[in-house]
Amino acid sequence: MSQDFWLQNYDAACRMAQEIAEHIHERNRLQRTGGNPAKLNMTLRASLQKLKQNIAQLRDTLNRAAVQRQIMQAEADRRQNLVDDLATRETRLNASFKGDISEAEPARSSLMTGGNGGSGPAVNPWLINESEETRGLGFGEIKHQQQQIIEAQDAGLDALAAVISRQKQMGQEIGNELEEQNDAIKHLIGILAAQAAVLLSGSWL
Repeated sequence: MSQDFWLQNYDAACRMAQEIAEHIHERNRLQRTGGNPAKLNMTLRASLQKLKQNIAQLRDTLNRAAVQRQIMQAEADRRQNLVDDLATRETRLNASFKGDISEAEPARSSLMTGGNGGSGPAVNPWLINESEETRGLGFGEIKHQQQQIIEAQDAGLDALAAVISRQKQMGQEIGNELEEQNDAIKHLIGILAAQAAVLLSGSWL
């Protein structure tokens, strides 16, 4: 089976989002210390635009795979949730870059732990809610798991194709049998009609 490039692209987009968060923190530090963040701002604008494009590409690729039934519906739904969470992260990053959130200059610890000020358990807003099946697995393990799912799906499709082929063959055989019976009935009707004609002509003699 070929590698699952969708998961690779998703993983790359997540790394890009994390790098953007770190660059925003560095930009804010420069602003606080009187440095010049112009270069970082240019980098951030380009990175945020690239991240947005990558998310759109992930959605498009996922939609095509779901429509063409290249992945099972449950996996398509799981990946859709991953993309939605990533899009939420992209929106938060944009807001943080533009200073549209209540804390325009969050500390690095806030970006990494949810910015709850130490009250209650830390929650990372950039993390996604994974399913129990993939939680704790590495990328290679997840890729192997998805390959097994796709292989099972392919086997199911092969079995379904075999059933459809047998049904098509049976339908053709039934059709041929009906044609032969129709021909026999027509022949019989012809014989009976001829005999009836002979009988009728004899009765007039």
